[in-house]
Amino acid sequence: MSTTVVLLLTAIGLLLLGAAWLMPSLALATLPFGVRVPDERADAPVVGEQLRAYRWWIALAGGAVLAAGTAWGLAGGDAAALPVTLVALLAVQLAGYLRAHRAIAAVKQREGWFDGLHEGVAADTSLRTDPARFPWLWSLPAVLLTLGTAVAGALRYPSMPAQLAMHFNGPGRADRLAAKSVGSAFAPVIAQVVLTLVMLLVGWAVFRARPDLDPARVKVTAEQHRRFLARMARSLMVLTFGADLSITVAAWRIWDGARTLSPLALLLPTALGLAVVLVVAISSGQQGSRSPAREAAGVADVTGAEARSGRPAVVHRDDDRYWRLGGLCYVNRADSAAFVPRRFGIGWTINLGSPYGILFLALTIALAVGLPLLTG
Repeated sequence: MSTTVVLLLTAIGLLLLGAAWLMPSLALATLPFGVRVPDERADAPVVGEQLRAYRWWIALAGGAVLAAGTAWGLAGGDAAALPVTLVALLAVQLAGYLRAHRAIAAVKQREGWFDGLHEGVAADTSLRTDPARFPWLWSLPAVLLTLGTAVAGALRYPSMPAQLAMHFNGPGRADRLAAKSVGSAFAPVIAQVVLTLVMLLVGWAVFRARPDLDPARVKVTAEQHRRFLARMARSLMVLTFGADLSITVAAWRIWDGARTLSPLALLLPTALGLAVVLVVAISSGQQGSRSPAREAAGVADVTGAEARSGRPAVVHRDDDRYWRLGGLCYVNRADSAAFVPRRFGIGWTINLGSPYGILFLALTIALAVGLPLLTG
């Protein structure tokens, strides 16, 4: 494995570890490690204990996995070193998360944290009557780049070599060739079109996802939700442009008849796009929970009963029963929403109890499986 690939592996690994370490701080205070808790239990001792244990686990176990992967690469490891190491890092994060989730859920159940509380759900009708607008103009760079790549491919098609590289291994050497044809030559363009359409579809869909509003702070959390949607949509369009640019770089080399492709040149645009998404996610927090208070200045959500009692009259309902696999999968047939906010991390997840959610998942899998077969 080349030194460039090893450095890239180390950089991506450090980015994953940093994101994993920060992830609990981005979640809502009432959703520590995917467990729904009342406001008054957000600082429970078990939450702090599990947070410290999780971060020590990420630092020690994750650091050991990354060091082993880097050593494997420097020792001349094959192309499998990169994906194996990254998958192992994700497994380390998952193991730490599930351990913390189970520990907090067990204490919550044993001590009856929701006993005697008035649970409820909240909605802000303005999110339907005056919905947030998807920033379509931000999609223009990716769309224009895809069109430009298609035009460039059409102009260069007559002069392309008879054999085109269809796949490159970890060090960036072509390991599969195909005879020149419309399908093989325009495979990168097809990938760009599919990627751009899927990202636009996801962006459009999440703008119609059900927000998870706090019953005690409906207007504040609704405003944070609006701002979060806009910021994340813009950053996703930046990521789409970066990924399309990576594909254009690969297409240019393929059409030249090159048999090598620099992994750094290929992955750098996408990596920069991911960095933008990560920065926006960290600064926003899940559902915009880290948005400055001034963004919702003048909004009053506290009722008279709450002001007198010092505690919310209504707390968010305990909906843990709809979240399976440690709060990672949402299954609620009574909820028509295809997408809902994730409980751990940033963004949204599919409602596997919704026909629309299942349809979207099926289409995504079909594209992931069918696209390589179509272009291969």
